[in-house]
Amino acid sequence: MLVVWHSEGPESSNFIKHVARLRDYLWLGTDGLKMQGTNGSQLWDTSFAVQALVEASQALDNSEEIGASLQIARSWLLDTQIKENPPNYEKFYRQANKGAFPFSTHDCGWIVSDCTAEGLKALLILETESRFRNVLLNTAQHQLLLDCVDTLLQMQNEDGGYASYERKRGGAFLEALNPSEVFGDIMIDYSYTECTSAVLQALLLFSKFCPEYRGREIAAALSKMEKFIRNRQRPDGSWEGSWGICFTYGTWFGLEALAAMGHFSEDLAVSKACQFLLGKQRSDGGWGEDFKSCTQRRYIEHNTSQVVNTSWAMMALIAAKWPNELVLEKGANFLVKNQLVNGDWAEEDIKGVFNKSCAIVYSSYKNLFPIWALSKWMIRINS
Repeated sequence: MLVVWHSEGPESSNFIKHVARLRDYLWLGTDGLKMQGTNGSQLWDTSFAVQALVEASQALDNSEEIGASLQIARSWLLDTQIKENPPNYEKFYRQANKGAFPFSTHDCGWIVSDCTAEGLKALLILETESRFRNVLLNTAQHQLLLDCVDTLLQMQNEDGGYASYERKRGGAFLEALNPSEVFGDIMIDYSYTECTSAVLQALLLFSKFCPEYRGREIAAALSKMEKFIRNRQRPDGSWEGSWGICFTYGTWFGLEALAAMGHFSEDLAVSKACQFLLGKQRSDGGWGEDFKSCTQRRYIEHNTSQVVNTSWAMMALIAAKWPNELVLEKGANFLVKNQLVNGDWAEEDIKGVFNKSCAIVYSSYKNLFPIWALSKWMIRINS
């Protein structure tokens, strides 16, 4: 905006358009007005919400009310999907993005690998459940799903993992040129456990939805991703998270990836991760991890249990098919006990992070993840 103001002046049509979008970046939180780094997290939140509500409908045997909401979400996801690659993207060394998803809205247009994966997962889940879609995909929409898979396959790094916005394009030595005094590891895009896990789950789900499309390439990519996930596990059994706090979040994604590939509590890596989580459960049944874990890169206990951390830990153990029901029951009781009378959960400490030191407020997490975890737990005990 400042560049346009300097080059074209404050009365120019382009500058006026910039000013008109300023409100997109303002957020009125519980602690005041904020200016966001992006225009929101709509796609990210919606993709998780869809997956949570699908499981809630199964747990509650309530598809009518939830189904109506999910049909609206499906339409929004289809509208938000990126329809074309950027002009001359190869010439300017940009990442192809046709069929992929942004972090926020279509207007943002800046795709992310895990947002693309979660968006694809949400759409595929809805497509396989006729009660959650009012019309079938048309030819163009189906083609965009294939384009989405093409883009994801292009984004895999040589180490088998996935970075966030693009493939890794340089060496870590470039960090010596990092001009920032507060952010770490920003000069190139690195492979992350969470991004890799999300893409693994999405491509595996797609291979069942459309097995005839690029099956060999998807299988090869999945094998590399599983190897990456296993190599990233720490000696204590955990995975370090880079986009949420922190080892609880990373371990949830690590276990979801291995479970998707058919590895459960009998697997040594899975068992070690479960033991790590079990060792962090508190006497009230919950889990609580502090933001300092991200900056110090070791697990640091929060002074209280947190509903979001508890939800992540529960979903990780459920994915791993950990056999001890008492552990999960204690976690579920903690979530139920801390629910407010209006159905809400209270705002907690920061749960999102990037570049190890920048905290992100995800206001939807306090509702979304407890609903999801409790739904998974109910499905498990009912089965």
